[in-house]
Amino acid sequence: MNTGAIPATVANACALLLARIHAAAFPVSHQWDAKAMETLLAMPGVSVLLADETAEGGDAPGFIMVRVMADEAEILTFAVTPAVRRRGIGRDLLARSMAEMARAGVQTVFLEVARDNAPALALYHSAGFEQVGLRRNYYPDGMDACVMRREI
Repeated sequence: MNTGAIPATVANACALLLARIHAAAFPVSHQWDAKAMETLLAMPGVSVLLADETAEGGDAPGFIMVRVMADEAEILTFAVTPAVRRRGIGRDLLARSMAEMARAGVQTVFLEVARDNAPALALYHSAGFEQVGLRRNYYPDGMDACVMRREI
């Protein structure tokens, strides 16, 4: 979903949905609220893909948010609710997002991921990402972030 040209009321509803998914997927210290989502959605080059599946309550069970800048992109956040993890939803979202970025001319993708998030690290490694750096005390709880990169 590209949010660049949608009405503010729709962007607000989208931000609320993304915040609900994010809250279910992350510990409190890593959660982004609707205001943060709305701010990100308003930034140039930001787009969101929602999972194709529908979770209980009618919400998508996951999403990936990406910012494209020329031939580079950054995965800003990526969330799948715990109830549906290990079903390929995250892998599908990442693959679909990478394909869209390639079509947009992106050559290099970056992301940060918590150093202690073993499932996410395994997913990124299996998708061809390599760790290229470490940001100490990156998260509010003091956790370090692994900086990862993948060439498309």
